[in-house]
Amino acid sequence: MRAILFGGGLALLISLLGTRVAINLFTKWGYGQEIRDDGPTSHHTKRGTPTMGGVVIILATVVGYFGALLITGTPPSASALLLLFLFVGMGLVGFLDDYIKISKQRSLGLRSKAKMIGQTLVAVVFGVLALSPWLEDENGTPPASQNISFLRDISWLALPMVIAVLLFWLIIVGTSNGVNLADGLDGLAAGASTMVFAAYMLVNIWQSNQFCGSNPTTPLCYDVRDPLDLAIVSAALTGACFGFLWWNASPAAIFMGDTGSLSLGAALAGLAILTRTELLLIILGGLFVLETVSVMLQVSTFKITRRLTGTGRRVFRMTPIHHHFEMLGWEQITIVIRFWIITGLCVAGGLGIFYAEWVARL
Repeated sequence: MRAILFGGGLALLISLLGTRVAINLFTKWGYGQEIRDDGPTSHHTKRGTPTMGGVVIILATVVGYFGALLITGTPPSASALLLLFLFVGMGLVGFLDDYIKISKQRSLGLRSKAKMIGQTLVAVVFGVLALSPWLEDENGTPPASQNISFLRDISWLALPMVIAVLLFWLIIVGTSNGVNLADGLDGLAAGASTMVFAAYMLVNIWQSNQFCGSNPTTPLCYDVRDPLDLAIVSAALTGACFGFLWWNASPAAIFMGDTGSLSLGAALAGLAILTRTELLLIILGGLFVLETVSVMLQVSTFKITRRLTGTGRRVFRMTPIHHHFEMLGWEQITIVIRFWIITGLCVAGGLGIFYAEWVARL
């Protein structure tokens, strides 16, 4: 438990203080955000705001995790190292995207195919390593499972390794892009991510207390790898996002950019996979699902109606859905707070379901 507190506290301090330094440096270097011309006109005033703040979130998380291990004398686990690989690897893809935007002075960075190739490479390497026998512990348990999971592995839904890796790819790419879509208003993605990471910290702590490695005879135990170490990473992620939110809240002094949103989304997906709660992520990350579905619904409806009638129709005024409410005249801060409330309800519901399943087994 001390390592969890140290990890979260160190990441919070590094993010809170380091973001101020990053704002000064990025402003000096001209690392300003480019704004889409087809977006809400109210966003044009944000042009030039420093971006790539996700670099600070990544550094704060990694330093917070390893600092906590160093203070407590705890060795790193395979699960935590895999999660950090996914987190940093996807952040590198986002960094390239952000850097191209800045250097080319345009609102679009990596081409969609290049970004997908980068995301796929990181996700597939993570999936193969997470299921490989090389990283099995003394009980023969790999970091991830080939079974589809909700609150635990579903025993009758075992997948071949190739299909399982494809499922991991879908979860990782979908979640990273979902957080990326939500990163359109000051503090929205950072605040929502803080709550979901905090939820996973609690899930990991509970799984650690009911770990099958410590209580192998009880049917209530969780057959996961390294839950306590994953809790340390979750705490570091929570602290890093919370510290960054001080500077990212409206009016934002810095944006996290794709460096932050892609890495945070990948970390959420990695936690769901490694804790055997893949389907529970749909509930905990309900806001990110909502943002993604709104875009999918908008695009598919427009294409279908244009093909059938010759005139494309839209369900929303603009997507992702937070822009729809902007177009209706809602203040940005109002949208962000209400979407935070939605996230809080999703997190409360997800944690309630997680605990209720354990109680039902008593």
